[in-house]
Amino acid sequence: MHRALKTYGIITSIGVLIVLLQGATVTKTESGEGCGKTWPLCFGEVIPTNPAIETIIEYSHRIVAALVGAMILILAMWSWKKLKHLREARIFCLAAFILIVFQGLLGAGAVVFGQSSAILALHFGISAMSLASVVILTILAFEDHPTGRQIAPKVTKGFKYYVFFVLAYCYAVIYTGAYVKHTGATYACDGFPTCNGMWFPGFSGIVGAHYFHRVTGMLLFAFILILLIWTLIKYRQHLVLVSTSLLCLLLVLAQIISGVSVVFVVGSLTIGLLHALIVSLLFTTLCYMALVLTRNKTH
Repeated sequence: MHRALKTYGIITSIGVLIVLLQGATVTKTESGEGCGKTWPLCFGEVIPTNPAIETIIEYSHRIVAALVGAMILILAMWSWKKLKHLREARIFCLAAFILIVFQGLLGAGAVVFGQSSAILALHFGISAMSLASVVILTILAFEDHPTGRQIAPKVTKGFKYYVFFVLAYCYAVIYTGAYVKHTGATYACDGFPTCNGMWFPGFSGIVGAHYFHRVTGMLLFAFILILLIWTLIKYRQHLVLVSTSLLCLLLVLAQIISGVSVVFVVGSLTIGLLHALIVSLLFTTLCYMALVLTRNKTH
Protein backbone atom coordinates (compact mmCIF):
# COMPACT_ATOMS: atom_id res chain seq x y z
CA MET A 1 0.00 0.00 0.00
CA HIS A 2 0.94 3.65 -0.53
CA ARG A 3 4.02 2.80 -2.64
CA ALA A 4 4.24 6.26 -4.19
CA LEU A 5 3.67 8.00 -0.83
CA LYS A 6 6.41 5.89 0.77
CA THR A 7 8.90 6.78 -1.96
CA TYR A 8 7.98 10.46 -1.81
CA GLY A 9 8.26 10.43 1.98
CA ILE A 10 11.78 8.99 1.80
CA ILE A 11 12.84 11.61 -0.74
CA THR A 12 11.32 14.39 1.36
CA SER A 13 13.04 13.09 4.50
CA ILE A 14 16.39 13.18 2.70
CA GLY A 15 15.58 16.70 1.53
CA VAL A 16 14.88 17.84 5.10
CA LEU A 17 18.21 16.35 6.19
CA ILE A 18 19.98 18.30 3.47
CA VAL A 19 18.28 21.54 4.56
CA LEU A 20 19.18 20.84 8.17
CA LEU A 21 22.83 20.31 7.26
CA GLN A 22 22.80 23.40 5.06
CA GLY A 23 21.47 25.44 7.96
CA ALA A 24 24.23 24.10 10.19
CA THR A 25 26.73 25.03 7.47
CA VAL A 26 25.38 28.58 7.34
CA THR A 27 25.86 28.89 11.10
CA LYS A 28 29.25 27.17 11.13
CA THR A 29 30.64 29.38 8.33
CA GLU A 30 28.93 32.53 9.67
CA SER A 31 27.15 33.00 6.33
CA GLY A 32 23.84 34.14 7.83
CA GLU A 33 24.27 37.60 6.31
CA GLY A 34 25.54 36.28 3.00
CA CYS A 35 22.59 37.94 1.24
CA GLY A 36 22.59 41.08 3.35
CA LYS A 37 19.35 42.18 5.02
CA THR A 38 17.08 41.39 2.07
CA TRP A 39 14.65 38.48 1.80
CA PRO A 40 13.56 36.68 -0.36
CA LEU A 41 15.91 38.63 -2.65
CA CYS A 42 19.67 38.44 -2.18
CA PHE A 43 21.24 41.90 -2.01
CA GLY A 44 18.14 43.06 -3.86
CA GLU A 45 18.69 40.60 -6.71
CA VAL A 46 16.79 37.47 -7.71
CA ILE A 47 20.10 35.79 -8.57
CA PRO A 48 23.17 37.40 -6.98
CA THR A 49 25.93 38.47 -9.35
CA ASN A 50 29.58 37.81 -8.51
CA PRO A 51 28.65 36.17 -5.20
CA ALA A 52 31.15 35.61 -2.40
CA ILE A 53 31.36 32.13 -0.86
CA GLU A 54 29.16 33.26 2.06
CA THR A 55 26.53 34.45 -0.42
CA ILE A 56 26.61 31.13 -2.28
CA ILE A 57 26.14 29.21 0.98
CA GLU A 58 23.24 31.37 2.19
CA TYR A 59 21.53 31.65 -1.20
CA SER A 60 21.72 27.91 -1.93
CA HIS A 61 20.27 27.25 1.53
CA ARG A 62 17.34 29.54 0.74
CA ILE A 63 16.66 27.86 -2.61
CA VAL A 64 16.84 24.30 -1.30
CA ALA A 65 14.82 25.20 1.83
CA ALA A 66 12.07 26.69 -0.32
CA LEU A 67 11.95 23.59 -2.53
CA VAL A 68 11.93 21.18 0.39
CA GLY A 69 9.34 23.33 2.15
CA ALA A 70 7.02 22.89 -0.81
CA MET A 71 7.73 19.14 -0.74
CA ILE A 72 6.79 18.99 2.94
CA LEU A 73 3.49 20.76 2.29
CA ILE A 74 2.70 18.27 -0.48
CA LEU A 75 3.62 15.36 1.82
CA ALA A 76 1.36 16.73 4.55
CA MET A 77 -1.62 17.08 2.20
CA TRP A 78 -0.98 13.70 0.56
CA SER A 79 -0.64 11.96 3.93
CA TRP A 80 -3.82 13.64 5.17
CA LYS A 81 -5.68 12.20 2.19
CA LYS A 82 -4.24 8.69 2.39
CA LEU A 83 -3.67 8.26 6.14
CA LYS A 84 -6.41 10.38 7.71
CA HIS A 85 -7.87 7.25 9.32
CA LEU A 86 -4.78 7.26 11.57
CA ARG A 87 -4.93 9.69 14.50
CA GLU A 88 -1.15 10.06 14.52
CA ALA A 89 -1.07 10.91 10.82
CA ARG A 90 -3.50 13.79 11.24
CA ILE A 91 -1.45 15.17 14.13
CA PHE A 92 1.85 14.95 12.27
CA CYS A 93 0.37 16.37 9.06
CA LEU A 94 -0.61 19.47 11.01
CA ALA A 95 2.74 19.52 12.79
CA ALA A 96 4.66 19.29 9.51
CA PHE A 97 2.61 22.14 8.02
CA ILE A 98 2.89 24.44 11.05
CA LEU A 99 6.60 23.78 11.58
CA ILE A 100 7.63 24.49 7.99
CA VAL A 101 5.65 27.74 7.92
CA PHE A 102 7.07 28.86 11.27
CA GLN A 103 10.58 27.84 10.18
CA GLY A 104 10.32 29.99 7.06
CA LEU A 105 9.02 33.00 8.96
CA LEU A 106 11.71 32.65 11.61
CA GLY A 107 14.44 32.41 8.98
CA ALA A 108 13.14 35.43 7.07
CA GLY A 109 12.81 37.41 10.29
CA ALA A 110 16.38 36.60 11.29
CA VAL A 111 17.63 37.98 7.96
CA VAL A 112 15.52 41.13 7.79
CA PHE A 113 15.26 42.12 11.45
CA GLY A 114 18.05 40.21 13.12
CA GLN A 115 17.52 38.01 16.14
CA SER A 116 19.18 37.30 19.46
CA SER A 117 21.21 34.13 19.87
CA ALA A 118 18.45 32.71 22.06
CA ILE A 119 15.89 33.09 19.24
CA LEU A 120 18.27 31.93 16.52
CA ALA A 121 18.90 28.73 18.48
CA LEU A 122 15.22 27.89 18.01
CA HIS A 123 15.81 27.69 14.27
CA PHE A 124 17.79 24.46 14.53
CA GLY A 125 15.42 23.02 17.13
CA ILE A 126 12.47 23.54 14.79
CA SER A 127 14.45 21.92 11.98
CA ALA A 128 14.90 18.84 14.16
CA MET A 129 11.15 18.72 14.88
CA SER A 130 10.39 19.18 11.19
CA LEU A 131 12.64 16.24 10.33
CA ALA A 132 10.91 14.09 12.94
CA SER A 133 7.43 14.94 11.64
CA VAL A 134 8.37 14.10 8.02
CA VAL A 135 10.15 10.85 8.94
CA ILE A 136 7.25 9.72 11.13
CA LEU A 137 4.71 10.43 8.38
CA THR A 138 6.85 8.25 6.11
CA ILE A 139 6.99 5.49 8.72
CA LEU A 140 3.22 5.64 9.16
CA ALA A 141 2.82 5.10 5.41
CA PHE A 142 4.96 1.96 5.73
CA GLU A 143 3.07 0.75 8.80
CA ASP A 144 -0.42 1.21 7.36
CA HIS A 145 -1.99 -2.00 6.05
CA PRO A 146 -5.51 -3.44 5.59
CA THR A 147 -5.57 -5.29 8.92
CA GLY A 148 -5.35 -1.99 10.78
CA ARG A 149 -2.86 -3.44 13.27
CA GLN A 150 -0.29 -1.09 14.74
CA ILE A 151 2.81 -1.59 16.83
CA ALA A 152 1.49 -0.87 20.33
CA PRO A 153 3.60 -2.30 23.18
CA LYS A 154 2.02 -2.28 26.62
CA VAL A 155 4.07 -0.48 29.25
CA THR A 156 3.54 1.16 32.62
CA LYS A 157 2.72 4.83 32.97
CA GLY A 158 6.09 5.33 34.64
CA PHE A 159 7.97 4.01 31.61
CA LYS A 160 5.87 6.02 29.20
CA TYR A 161 6.36 9.25 31.15
CA TYR A 162 10.09 8.58 31.37
CA VAL A 163 10.33 8.30 27.55
CA PHE A 164 8.44 11.60 27.24
CA PHE A 165 10.86 13.15 29.73
CA VAL A 166 13.92 11.92 27.80
CA LEU A 167 12.38 13.25 24.56
CA ALA A 168 11.79 16.70 26.07
CA TYR A 169 15.25 16.69 27.63
CA CYS A 170 16.83 15.75 24.28
CA TYR A 171 15.20 18.81 22.72
CA ALA A 172 16.63 20.95 25.53
CA VAL A 173 20.10 19.57 24.75
CA ILE A 174 19.58 20.39 21.06
CA TYR A 175 18.69 23.94 22.05
CA THR A 176 21.76 24.36 24.27
CA GLY A 177 23.97 23.09 21.44
CA ALA A 178 22.44 25.52 18.96
CA TYR A 179 22.84 28.31 21.51
CA VAL A 180 26.55 27.47 21.84
CA LYS A 181 26.98 27.81 18.07
CA HIS A 182 25.09 31.10 17.79
CA THR A 183 26.96 32.69 20.70
CA GLY A 184 30.34 31.70 19.24
CA ALA A 185 31.08 29.46 22.22
CA THR A 186 32.01 26.33 20.25
CA TYR A 187 35.71 26.59 21.14
CA ALA A 188 35.31 28.40 24.46
CA CYS A 189 36.44 25.29 26.34
CA ASP A 190 39.89 23.99 25.52
CA GLY A 191 40.34 20.29 26.25
CA PHE A 192 38.11 17.50 27.50
CA PRO A 193 36.93 16.43 30.07
CA THR A 194 38.34 19.55 31.71
CA CYS A 195 37.47 22.99 30.39
CA ASN A 196 40.46 25.30 30.07
CA GLY A 197 42.22 23.15 32.66
CA MET A 198 39.32 23.35 35.16
CA TRP A 199 36.79 20.72 36.18
CA PHE A 200 34.17 23.37 36.88
CA PRO A 201 34.66 26.72 35.13
CA GLY A 202 31.22 27.98 36.13
CA PHE A 203 28.18 28.74 34.00
CA SER A 204 28.77 32.39 33.11
CA GLY A 205 29.68 33.82 29.72
CA ILE A 206 30.48 31.83 26.61
CA VAL A 207 32.65 29.41 28.61
CA GLY A 208 29.67 28.73 30.86
CA ALA A 209 27.38 28.19 27.86
CA HIS A 210 29.80 25.66 26.39
CA TYR A 211 30.34 23.87 29.69
CA PHE A 212 26.60 23.77 30.43
CA HIS A 213 26.01 22.06 27.06
CA ARG A 214 28.65 19.48 27.96
CA VAL A 215 26.90 18.73 31.24
CA THR A 216 23.48 18.42 29.60
CA GLY A 217 24.93 16.14 26.92
CA MET A 218 26.48 13.77 29.47
CA LEU A 219 23.24 13.68 31.43
CA LEU A 220 21.40 12.78 28.22
CA PHE A 221 23.72 9.79 27.86
CA ALA A 222 22.90 8.72 31.43
CA PHE A 223 19.16 9.09 30.89
CA ILE A 224 19.25 7.04 27.67
CA LEU A 225 21.40 4.36 29.31
CA ILE A 226 18.76 4.08 32.03
CA LEU A 227 16.09 3.85 29.32
CA LEU A 228 17.89 0.96 27.63
CA ILE A 229 18.46 -0.92 30.89
CA TRP A 230 14.80 -0.43 31.90
CA THR A 231 13.69 -1.69 28.49
CA LEU A 232 15.91 -4.78 28.60
CA ILE A 233 14.78 -5.68 32.11
CA LYS A 234 11.02 -5.12 31.68
CA TYR A 235 10.20 -5.06 27.97
CA ARG A 236 12.75 -7.18 26.11
CA GLN A 237 9.86 -8.98 24.40
CA HIS A 238 8.97 -5.80 22.50
CA LEU A 239 11.41 -5.59 19.60
CA VAL A 240 10.45 -2.00 18.74
CA LEU A 241 11.35 -0.78 22.23
CA VAL A 242 14.61 -2.73 22.41
CA SER A 243 15.73 -1.63 18.93
CA THR A 244 14.83 2.05 19.37
CA SER A 245 16.34 2.35 22.85
CA LEU A 246 19.53 0.60 21.66
CA LEU A 247 19.69 2.87 18.62
CA CYS A 248 19.28 5.88 20.91
CA LEU A 249 22.23 4.76 23.02
CA LEU A 250 24.42 4.26 19.94
CA LEU A 251 23.42 7.68 18.60
CA VAL A 252 24.07 9.50 21.88
CA LEU A 253 27.50 7.81 22.10
CA ALA A 254 28.25 8.95 18.56
CA GLN A 255 27.01 12.40 19.50
CA ILE A 256 29.40 12.61 22.44
CA ILE A 257 32.33 11.39 20.31
CA SER A 258 31.59 13.95 17.59
CA GLY A 259 31.16 16.68 20.21
CA VAL A 260 34.54 15.91 21.77
CA SER A 261 36.08 15.78 18.29
CA VAL A 262 34.79 19.29 17.59
CA VAL A 263 36.90 20.56 20.49
CA PHE A 264 40.12 18.86 19.33
CA VAL A 265 39.73 19.26 15.55
CA VAL A 266 39.19 23.01 15.43
CA GLY A 267 37.42 24.36 12.38
CA SER A 268 36.28 20.99 10.98
CA LEU A 269 33.03 21.58 9.10
CA THR A 270 32.49 17.84 8.56
CA ILE A 271 32.57 17.00 12.27
CA GLY A 272 30.32 19.95 13.07
CA LEU A 273 27.74 18.81 10.52
CA LEU A 274 27.96 15.23 11.80
CA HIS A 275 27.29 16.52 15.31
CA ALA A 276 24.12 18.27 14.11
CA LEU A 277 22.99 15.25 12.06
CA ILE A 278 23.37 12.69 14.84
CA VAL A 279 21.38 14.62 17.44
CA SER A 280 18.59 15.21 14.91
CA LEU A 281 18.39 11.47 14.21
CA LEU A 282 18.41 10.81 17.96
CA PHE A 283 15.49 13.18 18.48
CA THR A 284 13.57 11.57 15.61
CA THR A 285 14.11 8.09 17.07
CA LEU A 286 12.85 9.21 20.49
CA CYS A 287 9.80 10.81 18.82
CA TYR A 288 8.90 7.52 17.17
CA MET A 289 9.43 5.62 20.42
CA ALA A 290 7.12 8.06 22.22
CA LEU A 291 4.58 7.74 19.41
CA VAL A 292 4.19 3.96 19.67
CA LEU A 293 3.75 4.29 23.43
CA THR A 294 0.74 6.58 22.98
CA ARG A 295 -1.06 3.75 21.22
CA ASN A 296 -1.26 1.40 24.16
CA LYS A 297 -3.43 1.24 27.27
CA THR A 298 -1.18 1.52 30.30
CA HIS A 299 -1.63 -0.72 33.28
